[in-house]
Amino acid sequence: MISRRLLPLIAVLPAAAPLAASVAAAEASRPLVDPGFAIERMDLSVAPGTDFARFAAGKWYETTQIPADKSRWGGFDELREQNWAALREIVEETAAQPAAAGSVPQKVGDFYASAMDTARINALGLKPIEADLAAIADAKDKEALFHQVAQMHLRIGSPFLGLAFFPDQKQSDVYGFYLFQGGLSLPSKEYYFSEKFARERWEFVGHVAKMLELAGEPRAAAFQQAETVFALEKALAENAKLPVELRDRLANYNKMTIDAAASAYAGLPLKQLVQELGVPATVRDVIVGQPKFFEGLSKELQARSLDELKVYTRWQLLRAAAPLLSEPLEAESFRFYGTVLNGTPQQEPRWQRATKAVDGAIGEALGQLYVEKRFPPAARARMMELIENVKAVMRDRLAQLEWMTEPTRQKALEKFSRFRAMIGYPAKWRDYSSVEIKRDDYFGNAARAAYFNSRRVIDRLGRKVDKDEWGMTPPTVNAYFSSVTNQIVFPAGILQPPFFDVRMDDAVNYGAIAAVIGHEITHGFDDQGRRSDADGNLVDWWTPEDEARFKERAQMLVAQYNSYEALPGLHVNGQLTLGENIADLGGVSIAFEALQRSLRGQPTPPKIDGFTAEQRFFISWAQQWRTQFRDDALRLQVARDPHAPGNIRAFGPLVNFQPFYDAFAVKEGDRMWRSPAQRAKIW
Repeated sequence: MISRRLLPLIAVLPAAAPLAASVAAAEASRPLVDPGFAIERMDLSVAPGTDFARFAAGKWYETTQIPADKSRWGGFDELREQNWAALREIVEETAAQPAAAGSVPQKVGDFYASAMDTARINALGLKPIEADLAAIADAKDKEALFHQVAQMHLRIGSPFLGLAFFPDQKQSDVYGFYLFQGGLSLPSKEYYFSEKFARERWEFVGHVAKMLELAGEPRAAAFQQAETVFALEKALAENAKLPVELRDRLANYNKMTIDAAASAYAGLPLKQLVQELGVPATVRDVIVGQPKFFEGLSKELQARSLDELKVYTRWQLLRAAAPLLSEPLEAESFRFYGTVLNGTPQQEPRWQRATKAVDGAIGEALGQLYVEKRFPPAARARMMELIENVKAVMRDRLAQLEWMTEPTRQKALEKFSRFRAMIGYPAKWRDYSSVEIKRDDYFGNAARAAYFNSRRVIDRLGRKVDKDEWGMTPPTVNAYFSSVTNQIVFPAGILQPPFFDVRMDDAVNYGAIAAVIGHEITHGFDDQGRRSDADGNLVDWWTPEDEARFKERAQMLVAQYNSYEALPGLHVNGQLTLGENIADLGGVSIAFEALQRSLRGQPTPPKIDGFTAEQRFFISWAQQWRTQFRDDALRLQVARDPHAPGNIRAFGPLVNFQPFYDAFAVKEGDRMWRSPAQRAKIW
């Protein structure tokens, strides 16, 4: 997926984080090689049955401050910072050395150099988007304006709606054409209506006005236009779905012919958009994610004047382009999206923003250089071994599950037998040879890379799905499960400490990376993943009785997480986070059993740091989820993110799991205690 930082919102996959010699001393002071387990993080004055997250990492919470350029800080973030430092070394070395024209090193090095050339970027000011601004201003009618809207979707922004080109969820062997709700500048629908986000709305209008003023509008006119932008976006948000509603895959899949959609949403020039985007003529259907949103969008496009639509489109252009333009625009963009919405006091250093831009635009080119330096073949072999150990447990669980009937069980086992694991990096690298990268053209580089990616995903519509394609770049500190390709994917970036640490005992690695493996496997059977069959198609393969039993068990997790407060009075949304909570519960449980199997027939492992293997497993899990948030960032996460905050994930699944109680002698009356009848058990 292409983020706001990197131009158009055209999704490519459904889904589902050492230093250079020139690093400043302040940055060099950050610890960059972090172990998978550290007793120094623990607060042994806290009983594990009272507050397990504090027991496992209380000293870390007491002594750790969020860096000024971050909205949160935790185990994932520490590894990401380590990774960005390694990538910095790669891009700086690459940019400093001569390279053959058109080669991967030339493209990576010149892209980075162009992003670091702030003198040129500042001197250009608005010049990189002058032609786009003029095209919007000169549009004589709505048809002419939508010509520009289509061009923006291809390379610089996503006004009015979202577009996606990924496997058809009900015909997963071919790529489908999707329309999604979009065109909103605030994080979710709630931000336009809820009283708790009144400050953010007020700040948003001021931000839009400031951006328009920086683009040359007189102050009074800029504020008037900002009100126009907000009014239009609020009208669109009226018919948008909440994040929790967007998780329902069936409800957000509505396939129809392009002709039928064009008729149903007559105010949206869909056929023009299809033609301008270059959608192949053989494509007859479109999958509409949120029909009510498009009904509302159609009415707004008919009711609003051309001038109002121009104001909104101009704003969306500025919003998308700002991170690539001169310092005043970039700084104002960060002030709102970084500081107002996330509470982050200052921007990341320029080198980090530049490196992220390279990764976002030509990530598999950068990934090639990263893998050469940072991912030894032995890591892949060890990872495959762990995956097979974890899969063996899940296979047995499915075969023996007491609440599932035989017809559903057989289909579940068939699906599981077709799981594929992808580790480290793709088997075939993406070919960027057609993307022109110039050392003196940062904006142009980003726009051309975005256009390349847009063309790549549009041109493949109607073709067979390439199941070897990756949805994350190799340096990414994360992992994912793809429901339509039935794959679990682990980029090289996450296969290092603290998640995968060869210095540590098996208990620590099973509590970290093996639990992550179990988490991703379980996603294939969470509340949404379970709806896909062995071929990745969105079909109902459950008996009504088994579905009812699953939902009853899942509802226990919903109620459990609803009870947790992220901040005083701010509760986690158990329904929004259900899929991740199911995956956490399954991941911990499966990984623990895999550890126990690996220890069978072996002498009892000695205590390390005073803790048994079982205890170190659970402490390892909790330590990897240690996280500090700024309050604004935490509110934003709770409002729209399907993941519970890390400090809650540290203990949330454990209190449902009897071996946790046994390992730490947690008893009735302890805060961590849940009665056996309250403990969720699904997989």
